[in-house]
Amino acid sequence: MDSATQMAIDGQQAFALIGTTLWTMLRIGAMVMAMPMLGTRAVPGRVRAMLAIALSVALAPVLPPVPVWNGFDAATVLTIARELAIGISIGFLFRLIFEAGAMAGEMVAQGTGLAFAQMNDPLRGGSSGVIGQWFYLLFGLLFFTVNGHLALISLLMDSYRALPIGTAVPDPHALAAMAPTLALQIFRGALTLALPLTVAMLAVNLAFGVLARAAPALNPIQLGLPVSLLLGILLLALLAGEMGPPVQRLFDAAWDTAGQILQ
Repeated sequence: MDSATQMAIDGQQAFALIGTTLWTMLRIGAMVMAMPMLGTRAVPGRVRAMLAIALSVALAPVLPPVPVWNGFDAATVLTIARELAIGISIGFLFRLIFEAGAMAGEMVAQGTGLAFAQMNDPLRGGSSGVIGQWFYLLFGLLFFTVNGHLALISLLMDSYRALPIGTAVPDPHALAAMAPTLALQIFRGALTLALPLTVAMLAVNLAFGVLARAAPALNPIQLGLPVSLLLGILLLALLAGEMGPPVQRLFDAAWDTAGQILQ
């Protein structure tokens, strides 16, 4: 084999590898842009693009074959849209789990009197309460602590095996049937996280209400807000050490839902 033929074969292999990486990067890039923590304004777009490229290069050699490139015909455009939809669905699934933490934080803020403490939220966009942001960050720390990022890569591999590039998406009716169950688990998880502190603050507010009726000269209304605030922060610090199992159950629910979709 002469050198010209060798260079031609190497060039074809290089272009094939680039094409495989680009096909793979569609689903991975869409997932990175839609998922919590990474797909936010707090992470620069270049960092997200570099992460998507790195994952695509690492996973492309072990994935099923990609479709042959025939130009931008109708089938290619539909395949690209399908890959983007699958990636966005995976990322949005985990974003919903993180929103359960933000919802629990808002419920806690209402009980402790911290609902007025609003500030710009780069992780979710717009403005939100500081307690909600704290819960959101805590979910992120627990996600990486339980090796959620490794499980997410494993889920990506399973998605490519169950739904190779160029195949049809799952039945939308099956996805719609799973949505109410997942929404119920999210609301129940948020209520489970916020219920202990909410009940404790309700008891404190009732106590100050009774004191205001029994001894109005003490002006307990002025004492109620600082006491509720300090007690809420103390209880929140105690609650942080017990949040592992409930949050883990929410993550397990997300993985179970994704596994049912990919079956």
